[in-house]
Amino acid sequence: MSQTVNTRMLIMGSGPAGLSAAIYAARAGLKPIVLQGLQPGGQLTITTDVENYPGFREVIQGPWLMEEMQAQAEHVGAEMVWDLISAVDLSERPFKLTGDSGTLYVADTLVIATGAQAKWLGLDSESHMQGKGVSACATCDGFFYRGKKVAVIGGGNTAVEEALYLTNHSQDVTLIHRRDSLRAEKILQDRLFAHPHIKVLWNTAIDAFVGSGSPEVLTSLALRNVQTGETSSLEVDGAFVAIGHKPATEVLVGHVPTDSEGYVLVETGSTRTSIPGVFAAGDVTDKVYRQAVTAAGMGCMAALDAERFLAHEDFAAHA
Repeated sequence: MSQTVNTRMLIMGSGPAGLSAAIYAARAGLKPIVLQGLQPGGQLTITTDVENYPGFREVIQGPWLMEEMQAQAEHVGAEMVWDLISAVDLSERPFKLTGDSGTLYVADTLVIATGAQAKWLGLDSESHMQGKGVSACATCDGFFYRGKKVAVIGGGNTAVEEALYLTNHSQDVTLIHRRDSLRAEKILQDRLFAHPHIKVLWNTAIDAFVGSGSPEVLTSLALRNVQTGETSSLEVDGAFVAIGHKPATEVLVGHVPTDSEGYVLVETGSTRTSIPGVFAAGDVTDKVYRQAVTAAGMGCMAALDAERFLAHEDFAAHA
């Protein structure tokens, strides 16, 4: 049975950005509702070892961290709802959003924290080896491959930047690209080609990510030259798929301002969109850093921006 739920703040997404926004909003007495979406907890729920989140000396598990964040948000008064928005109306306040459940959410403010997903090659072996040597984030996982052989798959800015970053940890970095030229900016290409610890394999596709051992870990890549069809193998300890990200904004496109890639646009130095009362935080608006800690920081900003927006509105109404 459909129902209508009214809230001072509706938060779309339950990753670090959404849950941090929920914690701050709940502590401000806004009683936020968090829509958990398709992947409650966000990308960290499929991340095993986390070694760069502040406050922990030992390696922690991504799912555990998100469980703790959710428990903290609920403890201070946030409500978690397992629902996915299928239709939005942001043309006037209060905003109206309809969930797959049929529930109509009527919100005074909206925080968009739906995140972004890494694009993958789509190989069965790729999904099987994720967390066992295959990653989509060098700045997240590169530290685990100190002194080891690594490969980066891709040809754009992200791939070149990740290859250059990995030279901080490895002296054996291979960039694999299925074409004969890179799409990355020339200044990045110049740095890549000049680096003594990076080599490039052109016209090369990945046929499989190969693992062995117990527990199983990545040991090599099965390669194929796309021009000649010749196959080969490259021994690696880690492989980073860097072919881009896709923000989870399908239902929002046309309702909030986005760039050509679908990322939500916000004012510089804030989380405010051009729609008064709508805010965005985390990877859905950040294509540069893409870290749990920056997403959490932006979630805090979004809650504070929203709380100040409501406080100013309340003051004006009673002035």
